[in-house]
Amino acid sequence: MLITTPVGSREAVTAARWPVPEERRTVTVLFADIVGSTGLVERLDPEDVRALQQAYFGTVAAVLRRWHGVVEKYVGDAVMALFGAHGSDGFDAYRGVRAGLEIQAALDRRLPAGTRLRVRVGVATGEVLVDLAGTRDGGHGAASGAVITTAARLQEYAPPGGVVVCAATRRAVAGLVEQRPLATMTVAGKAQPLEVWRVTGVARHRPARHHGPLVGRRRELATAGEEITRAVRERRPRWISLVGPAGSGRSRMLHELVRTVSTVDGTPVRWCVAHCPPFPDGELAPLADMVRAVAGVRDTHPPETVRRRVATALDGLLPPARRGAAAHALAEFLAAPRDAGAAARGAEVWRQVLLGLAAAQPVVVAVDDLDRAAPALNRFLHRLFAAASERGLPLAVVATHGPGWADLLPGAAGRRRRVPLPALGTVDTGRLLRHLLDRAGRPTAPAAALLPLVGGNPAAAVAYGATPDADGEPGRVPEPVRRLVDARLDRLDGERRAVLMAAAARGAEVPAATVDRMLGWPAGRAEPVLRALVDAGLLRHTAAGGYAVAEPAVARVAAHRLPRAVRAEFTRRLADAGTVVAIRPAGVVTDGVGGRAACPVREGRRSGGGARPAPVPGVPGRTPGGPAAGTDAPVRSPVAVGAGRAGAVAGRPVGVSGGAPAGRARAAARTGGTRAGRPARGRLGLFPGLVDALPGGPATGSVGQAGPVGGRPPAVGPPRPPHGGRARLDAAPAPGRPCRAVGAAA
Repeated sequence: MLITTPVGSREAVTAARWPVPEERRTVTVLFADIVGSTGLVERLDPEDVRALQQAYFGTVAAVLRRWHGVVEKYVGDAVMALFGAHGSDGFDAYRGVRAGLEIQAALDRRLPAGTRLRVRVGVATGEVLVDLAGTRDGGHGAASGAVITTAARLQEYAPPGGVVVCAATRRAVAGLVEQRPLATMTVAGKAQPLEVWRVTGVARHRPARHHGPLVGRRRELATAGEEITRAVRERRPRWISLVGPAGSGRSRMLHELVRTVSTVDGTPVRWCVAHCPPFPDGELAPLADMVRAVAGVRDTHPPETVRRRVATALDGLLPPARRGAAAHALAEFLAAPRDAGAAARGAEVWRQVLLGLAAAQPVVVAVDDLDRAAPALNRFLHRLFAAASERGLPLAVVATHGPGWADLLPGAAGRRRRVPLPALGTVDTGRLLRHLLDRAGRPTAPAAALLPLVGGNPAAAVAYGATPDADGEPGRVPEPVRRLVDARLDRLDGERRAVLMAAAARGAEVPAATVDRMLGWPAGRAEPVLRALVDAGLLRHTAAGGYAVAEPAVARVAAHRLPRAVRAEFTRRLADAGTVVAIRPAGVVTDGVGGRAACPVREGRRSGGGARPAPVPGVPGRTPGGPAAGTDAPVRSPVAVGAGRAGAVAGRPVGVSGGAPAGRARAAARTGGTRAGRPARGRLGLFPGLVDALPGGPATGSVGQAGPVGGRPPAVGPPRPPHGGRARLDAAPAPGRPCRAVGAAA
């Protein structure tokens, strides 16, 4: 049962997304395979086999599309899918695990009567080299890396009907799913045995445990607390929004508010808190969790206990004649939060319950991560706020969300307060880092070196505090920080993402004219894009009039994504333009001040089975015998540093094999980068966007973000350029014409 779908116009797919044909990305790989398929097929009639195949592959493909997975290949009964290959939302591993769980449940419901299939699912997370044009259903060979083999081996190790994950996936989904460890497995070719966990289901939200003092948020905490106090004293509902980027400490602020605003003028305040997980089970599922918390109900309680406890919680809040029907509606809602009818009835009853609570004592309704919620939950809060305003009740609504999410609240002029959570200052960040390092039993001396990497983000501080030495991580960035940065990068359109990655690869500061040369753009095209990235906080102006990446962690991740062949092409273009070449290899990051290295130069990391690149001599940011980085001056002694190949089959780029052998690089250095007296030159087989940027990149919203349907992933499909436009492929070579690229670096 081998099914493969050929990739269509790869040039068009690449053009529709972003200029560089390949990227180094951290993805999640899912392998699913039928248990005992040979014996099953032997017992069935061929027509029954066909019906079984169609039901199996159709069901698996539908589940993967729902969770925004891309089917990379079908091999016999096995299905391999990628999550995060063409766009990350920070929850790629979670979507992969949820897809694995849903595949198991969906097959039991949708197979022909009398047929039962048992499927094994393995999910692994790691770094791959991705052919961006091939990241679509049927894009066979779109990704290359050791994690693909790991996922396949995990699938073989999984019990029938089970989903098992690797250690990296387990860390990425911690707290979101229930997991239990299995025995370690030994894989041929791997020096160390693999730790394996089995996923048993989706986890209910548990309040996070916040240790240590609150650092640097006293003013914001006082402002939000004052707004709640005003709502209680004036008996006029108020809406307070705690606004900040991911990792800024929004949930910690809400936790502190619940702890500190427990009474107002001696009157106890009733807090009703809901948390919106990524992709909740049902549009109003967070409300169901709020009902459980207020009524003291658990998932393990039988239906009779649930109804009894809900009825007890409603005592005194609703008239006796309505109490029985209300308790039944809420119990039905808790039992089936996905049922639209039950959810609507339960939400209406719960709104009346909250208004009844507010008539008896001050109430604060808080929703964490409201930007993840479905529109139905937002409408619920609006109706609750309007009804409380009409009755003059002491009620406040507190919501946490990101800065890019806007909530239009009609009729709340003067009663809405946005409390921004900016990046922590240097002093507060240092205090937080020293506290985290001390709590982990580590020396506090590295805190000063970690300050620029953290960038004032509390979540990044926690990640670096747990792993202050991230040498073993891709791009030398801890996993949680890399997930945040990946999501930020993938929210950019094609032009902005290309410019940011070019600036990150250049290191230190980069003039706009240099970015134009690197991307092959006409003069002046990069300037407005650079200014837009400054406005977005990703770049900053330098004293010399150039630009630099604002945050070192963003620079590390963005630069690490570029394959060696792309760096070599950047180098060649700068050399051709007579510009000092300072393209840093993977793993080398400068601090943005005078091109000084923030971490030692070391050889690039492997991507799957690719060859190890030759080490690049010299320190990034300065050419031996030449001026400092950031200036434009003739190159004195170019050195060949990378070689790539691209065999074009219908325009498809072939994975770059790696840098030139060390001996060839040394020979090129001795001859000044020439062969037979000629300059070292070359091109990539498919390099369209580096000549002309593409107007249509990925959508501004991150892939997999909750859309208008609520927590469900949006429809899958390659994005289209705006206004039906098509990007130009001016520099693409003729199909079928192989060539190789040799770059020069000083």
